[in-house]
Amino acid sequence: MDDAANNRASNDLIVEVCVDSLESAVAAERGGAKRVELCGALQEGGVTPSAGLIAAARKKVSVALHVMIRPRAGDFYYSADEFSVMSRDVLMAKQLGADGVVFGILDLDGRVDISRTRQLVDLARPLKTTFHRAFDMSSDLLQSLQDVVEAGANRILTSGGAQSALEGAGILRELVSASSERIIIMAAGGISDQNIEAVIKQTGVREIHVGLRTSVASPMLFVNENISMGTIKGQEYQRFVVTEDSVKRLMRAAGRTVES
Repeated sequence: MDDAANNRASNDLIVEVCVDSLESAVAAERGGAKRVELCGALQEGGVTPSAGLIAAARKKVSVALHVMIRPRAGDFYYSADEFSVMSRDVLMAKQLGADGVVFGILDLDGRVDISRTRQLVDLARPLKTTFHRAFDMSSDLLQSLQDVVEAGANRILTSGGAQSALEGAGILRELVSASSERIIIMAAGGISDQNIEAVIKQTGVREIHVGLRTSVASPMLFVNENISMGTIKGQEYQRFVVTEDSVKRLMRAAGRTVES
């Protein structure tokens, strides 16, 4: 596909790349991503990144920078203290130049916590707000859609409640229809250059969230195999990064969808 077609794909479809390093953020922008979701510890599902990483990413990338606000791994029901941390982190991201924040809060029954979500939305303004895949862990997706709309968030990140966007394509299409343009539905979950065309065609979404992580071996010459610092043995000598080429491949595939 030629450059003109690539540009049309880029303008018509928003591709957000999830990263947890400065290297990956830069690669995502160079590959053609229009937005970066910045996290810490993606192997834990993503938590709030450090202030240093946010500041460095803001300096290095010019595309939209959205920051994950999640105080810990695990479920999405938070104590009063944890909610206080989230509020402080929203302000931190705002002060460091983020364009948006990403969070999700549920109550004990798996429903969207409308009140707390609205508080974070209001605190973040004028930054954009995304209710992340806590949405997929809620008890009723269509009701949760209405609740997130009521709370005032700008978009919902979802796989349609399935393991992957392709598996949840039918529900994603329902959510796009039910949103009635009141909120953006952004598809996520196992999306790659191999299936992005199918996801777009089957769901009707115009925003895509991808990981595209590639395993990279450590450059360390000395390897201590007797000790493991994490919960998975050997993690110390393996990293996952986003490469410029992987993003470019995805954008080319998205362009084919636009052209067809």
